[in-house]
Amino acid sequence: MKIIIHTRHAELASDFKSIAEEKLQSMERFSVTIDRIEVEILHEANPRQGKNSHKVVITSHGSGPLLRAEETGFNDLAAFDGAIKSIELQIRKIHERNKSHDRNSVRTMKINTQN
Repeated sequence: MKIIIHTRHAELASDFKSIAEEKLQSMERFSVTIDRIEVEILHEANPRQGKNSHKVVITSHGSGPLLRAEETGFNDLAAFDGAIKSIELQIRKIHERNKSHDRNSVRTMKINTQN
């Protein structure tokens, strides 16, 4: 999975990139194909937007499903955490939809009797 991080009018925290890559790589535990993820960080300079001054938009591209999440927060890491929760929920729903739920019980199993 390729991870691209864009910033607009924002200064990133020193450890943001490593934290973001670690959390996004953990999404591979689901069997959903994602080729590329774009993370866009926007900063609003208006002082009245204090608690919502940072906005993070996460978008996935590729052969798998299109996933998109937006979140605002007081800093870039808080907004990223909210957006990653939304993306994880979307991936979980897709993963559950694709899973096979037909289970065989002992009563319904075919018994091979080759004697």
